[in-house]
Amino acid sequence: MKTIKILSLALASGFVLASCSNDDNTPEEVNEEEIITTMIVTLTPTGGGTPIVFQSQDLDGDGPNAPVITPEDIVLSEGTTYSGTVVLLNETESPAENVNEEIEAEADEHQFFYIIDGGLNATVDYADDESDYVSEETGQNFTTTNPVGIAFTITTTSASTGTLAITLRHEPKKPNDGTLVDAGGETDITETFNLTVE
Repeated sequence: MKTIKILSLALASGFVLASCSNDDNTPEEVNEEEIITTMIVTLTPTGGGTPIVFQSQDLDGDGPNAPVITPEDIVLSEGTTYSGTVVLLNETESPAENVNEEIEAEADEHQFFYIIDGGLNATVDYADDESDYVSEETGQNFTTTNPVGIAFTITTTSASTGTLAITLRHEPKKPNDGTLVDAGGETDITETFNLTVE
């Protein structure tokens, strides 16, 4: 009986040692979130005209200061389609890092969302998709065609005021129905701009 107990203990110890020795000691790769201090949006009238540029800048990140939005009020023309682009920067570095480069290289893991609210008479459509960008893993263009949103269009109709919220999500569900609720994922940056159509 004593021999059986000793053998049992020896076997149990062997299993424990075996399971410890099989542990993978390679640390899991961590994909660090990019620091994003600045969002710059450029709207260019498709029929020609002066581009409209506005931005949100938050140089202290999670610090006590709120982002600075300039200009505070953005005026668009009635019945106009604008080609839009959004550029994200990390201005804690010098020179400033263009975060768009990482978004493009991981286009299948990112998506901008454009939410119009407050009675603004305008619509937003995506003007790019994943296949427009080159994967950092394969060195080839993505074969999928889910929207990304670095490029977009905004079309105004009649005079109105409201807001345009721009949100970048990391690892959203794709495809999704275009809403933040359905997309999920983590918010990398979000900002709301006041727009007037006149």
